[in-house]
Parts: sequence; structure tokens; C-alpha cells
Amino acid sequence: MPKPFYLEVLTPQNSQVLFIDQQPQMAFGVQSIDRQTLKNNVVGLAKAAKVFNVPATITTVETDGFSGNTYPELLAVFPENKLLERTSMNSWDDQNVRDALAANVAKGHKKIVVSGLWTEVCNLTFSLSCLHDTDYEIYMVADASGGTSADAHKYAMDRMIQAGVVPVTWQQVMLEWQRDWARKETYDAVTGVVKEHSGAYGMGIDYAVTHVHKGPERTKHGARIGPNPAKI
Repeated sequence: MPKPFYLEVLTPQNSQVLFIDQQPQMAFGVQSIDRQTLKNNVVGLAKAAKVFNVPATITTVETDGFSGNTYPELLAVFPENKLLERTSMNSWDDQNVRDALAANVAKGHKKIVVSGLWTEVCNLTFSLSCLHDTDYEIYMVADASGGTSADAHKYAMDRMIQAGVVPVTWQQVMLEWQRDWARKETYDAVTGVVKEHSGAYGMGIDYAVTHVHKGPERTKHGARIGPNPAKI
């Protein structure tokens, strides 16, 4: 009897990433996560995918009529990617999206890592439809997705998990792809993403490099002047 797919670790060879409707008007409606944190996590996930050459698909909805342009920070990571525009809230209803995902699955990238807005609409309907029609595997990045309320996000995640979707977080995905710090070909790039997008974890790396290992700071700056106590 084969073991469940969710026991397999995510790898660059078995994964692809789908970004759904990471657009400003969609983000305006998000209440389940701080919106700046949301964008930080989305871009962190994108940069991680780029480091490991994980194929990425970006799909958008009603760009001119409602949603606005995709975050420039996300587009900057994948400047060569086509943007697959839709009218349907359900990305699975669009043939271009289906074809893009299928092309990657044909190369072994069967695990679809999803980051999208809104969790309870676009992420949910895509996941249910895709799972219904295919044998693809879906991993929903909970902290790189957002809903219109905390409950909307939570219960959509619950419903997707009930249907077989695997919940993950963006940093978890990146570190599963890295797996072993002995893999030096991606070590510097991964820790670079951590420094920019992982908050205290990144600050800790900067501190360890400079104050434990006595390495250089990663930015140049003016001379440190002082102390120069003022006369009282």
C-alpha cells in the first residue's frame, strides 16, 4: 500500500508555486493578517522559489477593472513570467492556468504550493476544483494568503485541509527545499532571503555573522563616531 503523499518532503524537483491574485485591491480586503506582513511573506516565498529554480505561475483577476497591478516586488522576482489574466474567481476555470500547471507537472512538479487572495474564495475554489479533476497535490501557504476576516481564513483553511490540502508556511517551504545546510550552492541565497524577510531570525543571522564569527557587515555605512558625553 503506497504511503500518503503528504509524508513526502517538499523538494525543488517535486514542487511548483502558484501565486493567485496578489494585487492591491484584493489585499485591501484582507483582515486575517497584517497586509505588510502578507506582502513580505509572498515576496519571501517568491525569492525562495527563484533560489531553487522552482517554476512559478502568476495569475491575476480583473487587473484593469478592479484588482490593480500585481505587487511590483513580486514581479521583480519573476520579470520574465507571463501574467495569466482571468475573469473567473476560480483559477481552475482558466485554461491558461491549467496548461501552465500541467506543463510543470509533466516535468515532475506535482506538488503545487499556493499563495493567494482571498483564502475563502480564490484559494478555496481553485483547490477544490483542482483536486476534484486531477491527482495533483496542493500545499496552501497560510501566511502568504489572506482572507476578509480571521474566521473566513480559518474556516477556508479547515475546509481545504478536510479536502486533502496540506497547510504550510512560507519559511517552512523554503527550509524544506534547502533541507541541509551542507548544500552550499544555495546556502548564501537562502540566508539572504532570511535576512530580508524573516524578522528576528534574519537579525540573528546578521548578529552571528558580525559578533560571533567576526565577519563583515553586509552593508557599508559611515564611520561610527563617539561616544562623546556632553558636559552636564
